[in-house]
Amino acid sequence: MIFWESRLQVICVFSIGIFMQVSMERLLQSTGRTLFTMATQATGAILNIILDPIFIFGWFGVPAMGTRGAAIATVIGQIVAASLAFFFNVRFNKEISLSFKGFRPDMHTIKKIYSIGGPSILMQAVGSFLNLSLNNILIRFTPTATAVFGVYFKLQSFIFMPVFGLNNGMVPIIAYNYGADQKERIKETIRLSKRYAMAIMFIGAAIFLLMPGTLLQLFNASDEMLEIGIPALRIISLCYVAAGYNIVSGSVFQAFGRGGLSLWVSMIRQVVVLLPAAYLLSLMGNVAFVWWAFPIAEAFALVMSIYFNKKIDKEVIANIYPHTIGDAVPE
Repeated sequence: MIFWESRLQVICVFSIGIFMQVSMERLLQSTGRTLFTMATQATGAILNIILDPIFIFGWFGVPAMGTRGAAIATVIGQIVAASLAFFFNVRFNKEISLSFKGFRPDMHTIKKIYSIGGPSILMQAVGSFLNLSLNNILIRFTPTATAVFGVYFKLQSFIFMPVFGLNNGMVPIIAYNYGADQKERIKETIRLSKRYAMAIMFIGAAIFLLMPGTLLQLFNASDEMLEIGIPALRIISLCYVAAGYNIVSGSVFQAFGRGGLSLWVSMIRQVVVLLPAAYLLSLMGNVAFVWWAFPIAEAFALVMSIYFNKKIDKEVIANIYPHTIGDAVPE
């Protein structure tokens, strides 16, 4: 109970950092400045990784704070990333003027925002519920298993971050060309994005497969953590290539205004497959079996993503026809 209270207190009290970071990054993304978005995300993640062991174990004269230290490292990374994103908007994002002068909430605009962002909100909520449930499953074996799960999430951010950056650049390109009826550009953008995302994830999987022990030692891993963590990283990384395809597919659905499809894939993957599979595999009495729930769930998500991609191709992309000035009906 003390663990949750100390960590949640720090994360919640200083949550302004993550809210500001996301808001500022979306403004950059909306005007096509996705390189800055990737830079802010990478800065926050790298700073978090560097500060984690310093605050957790008390390096360089800093007092050891355990889980509270991990939370402090997280919020510092978020606040620094938010500050950097704010600077990028003020300095380089000339299409948007940041000012609260005359600011008034508008219910019509708010409803439009939530109609588009609703699926993303639900996916975030499902992800939090999943992490809590998986921690409850893992802690039945040993608290070290939950520590391995937390370390994995820190490490995987380095692999997933370039893919998310790729997505941030892909979505506006698809949306712009969809509005311009440029079918071939849309298809080429989707094809290249999936190819590069899968290539990035393949490299990440190779790193996790070949040097899991080295990665865990970055967090001063104990012998027990190495025993549990090495097979965990290797097993989970088996689904990385499929995950790259699924991540890009979800953003493609959102770019065409079909966010509900992304929500379905996420819900089926996490709630219907991953969580029940993890629980059933835990009944076999070996924590190593629990990690196989991730490849199993990603395989289900891959099948759904392929199906929904074909649906988008047939119902949306196939019906895009370039228009010219001569196509306009005279008044």
